[in-house]
Amino acid sequence: MARAQIARKAKKTTGPRALGLVDLSGNGDARLIPVCIMMDGKFYDAGAYKASPVPFALWTGTVYEGEKTGVPQGLFTVAEAGHVGADIWFGQGKWVPAGSDSKSRAKKENDSKPKMEVDEGPPKLRRPEPDKPSDSSGQSTTPSSSSPPESKAPADGNSTSSTPDKPGSQEKPPAAGNDEKKPADSASTSSNDEDPNRPVLKRGKPETLGAERPQVGASTGVPRRPAGAAATSETKKVSSQLIPAISDAGGPDPRPYTYELKPAEEEKYRKGMLALASDAFAAKLRELTPAAAPAESATHKAVHHPPAKGPHPIFEDVQFRAFDLWNTNEPVFVLSATAHVGKPAASADDTSDQNYYVTIVAKNNIYDELRKLYAGITDIHHLDQTPRMELIDAVDADGDGRGELLFRTTSDAGKAWAVYRAGADQLFPLFEGTPPENKPSSQ
Repeated sequence: MARAQIARKAKKTTGPRALGLVDLSGNGDARLIPVCIMMDGKFYDAGAYKASPVPFALWTGTVYEGEKTGVPQGLFTVAEAGHVGADIWFGQGKWVPAGSDSKSRAKKENDSKPKMEVDEGPPKLRRPEPDKPSDSSGQSTTPSSSSPPESKAPADGNSTSSTPDKPGSQEKPPAAGNDEKKPADSASTSSNDEDPNRPVLKRGKPETLGAERPQVGASTGVPRRPAGAAATSETKKVSSQLIPAISDAGGPDPRPYTYELKPAEEEKYRKGMLALASDAFAAKLRELTPAAAPAESATHKAVHHPPAKGPHPIFEDVQFRAFDLWNTNEPVFVLSATAHVGKPAASADDTSDQNYYVTIVAKNNIYDELRKLYAGITDIHHLDQTPRMELIDAVDADGDGRGELLFRTTSDAGKAWAVYRAGADQLFPLFEGTPPENKPSSQ
């Protein structure tokens, strides 16, 4: 394996450079969680820096560029700052995904162009022609225009004879189902038939009307949005995502930090990372449950036995990611998982089935070997000693063109954020946040 070229380091920036997280929900709502801010090369808590009363990182009009592993995802503009409790701040604003601004601009330009219309002349009023019913022979039964109709329908709706007749003899109205139509009524009927929003009156029995109109509370086949507790549970199903975001007027352009692996290579390094996790897990179990030392006799020397191998852990929820943080073609691998040891059938010890949180960070050297940079094994009973580390993403926090690892840490005091730089032998902290007393629901 040839040694990779050293990446050209970007011009060092002194700040201000703010790092936050865009909390993007499934329905499109977004808010900004401040993480840290760099001023004169030093990092401070962005939720507390110059909070008089609003933190400097949440000033109105501040623009953050969201990035996923260095690839731009969109822009978030802070409209106003809100807080939960006394020391938990977040920014409310507008999230514009990448590419949507150019599409809207092109649409506005297209709408502003004059459109060619066909000249149809001045508007004209046209009277709709009545329908012409046909008899069984196929000929129209409508009277011709030369012969006047025998009777006319007055405005009041009463039908009278066109010739005087004897007193008291009045022509009866036509029976239902007669095919003869009146010219005045046919014109209005045809006009109403052309209106798609016209009300329709139907004659029929009550049960017929009941079948046409759905009853109150009946299912119409159209899915409706749940309300109350059902709405809350339905909303939780829509998972939200945290997108790292940078606000810096003079920082370097973002670049991707993803290290592409072939399927065979990914399987190889994944197995190697799981082997490192198994060794770290066994060492942690020996540390938490030390074996009793054998008593030494005065006349016999103590017999030293090689340490027994620990139980083989069962890993679940394994997440494996590879990054090229320094643009040197030397990948940095991060594996996180939950682990537990299967409880023996005859054992009553509940701790044997305890879940542990595993986080392993390793670097591939020039000899294609994994070198461990960090190994964190903890459980809910030892968060005060070793916090749980959950990887968020790789991001350029200090603006030098190289990526760092952003974690969410969980200790017995609460949850916070931390930024680490991957060195040759270990992780170096650039920023380690302090858990607040009250934490937002998204953290």
